[in-house]
Amino acid sequence: MMTSNGTKIIAVTNQKGGVGKTTTAINLSAALADMGKRVLVVDIDPQGNASTGLGVHAEDRDFTAYELLLEEVLPTQVIRPTQFENIFLIPATTDLASADIELISNEKRSYLLRNALRTALMAEIDFDYILIDCPPSLNLLTVNAMVASDSVLVPLQSEFFALEGLSQLMLTIRDVRKAANPDLRIEGIVLTMFDGRNNLSQQVEADARENLGDLVFKTKIPRNVRVSEAPSFALPVLYYDPQSRGAVAYRALAKELVQKSAQVAAE
Repeated sequence: MMTSNGTKIIAVTNQKGGVGKTTTAINLSAALADMGKRVLVVDIDPQGNASTGLGVHAEDRDFTAYELLLEEVLPTQVIRPTQFENIFLIPATTDLASADIELISNEKRSYLLRNALRTALMAEIDFDYILIDCPPSLNLLTVNAMVASDSVLVPLQSEFFALEGLSQLMLTIRDVRKAANPDLRIEGIVLTMFDGRNNLSQQVEADARENLGDLVFKTKIPRNVRVSEAPSFALPVLYYDPQSRGAVAYRALAKELVQKSAQVAAE
């Protein structure tokens, strides 16, 4: 169920670190923006890497997702434009690391992000997509993201044990459905750091498609040095090297996501 104005909210999450989660949030947002979509990236990872990767320095993050969750500011006060057309940001800082403890006594603690992102004020801003970059853990911040979202997108690194970690995430999604967000669905699993010459990558893909079927995106994100280099220049790979294999893959992923969204909306 999308928001009343048609905004689609997607939590980009995997409790395992180093799987390309933030990289996917940044570059998917850039690819969607390249298609003319208005995109808001919500950074709720205390590391703040999505904020840095979109060129917003720590000293420029006056209001952040932390103040938003504590209900100290309105979403319109914390949303800021980036240097990239059609990409906006709610930044994060290390302050978020203490949010779990500070929010534990709040009865609405699992609904704070949902309440912030699904307001009439937000509807007026009219984003096409809101991508939430989650921390690499299944904590209260990640639960907030899932409760706020229409769907979950899971980057899955093409490595041994990749599918094992997925089972815990699926259980968390099921629990959130039962307790707080019955409409939450899995947008899809995207294979990241894929190396077609590597037998292990091929085996992970085969296992993922056998176990998860159509939930696995057709598009695979290759292991690509340009994707790895881009964050050090505070650029999505689409701006750093538009013709690189990584940029081409993220454009393909964005197209597949938009097509999928249209199919679901038509059902």
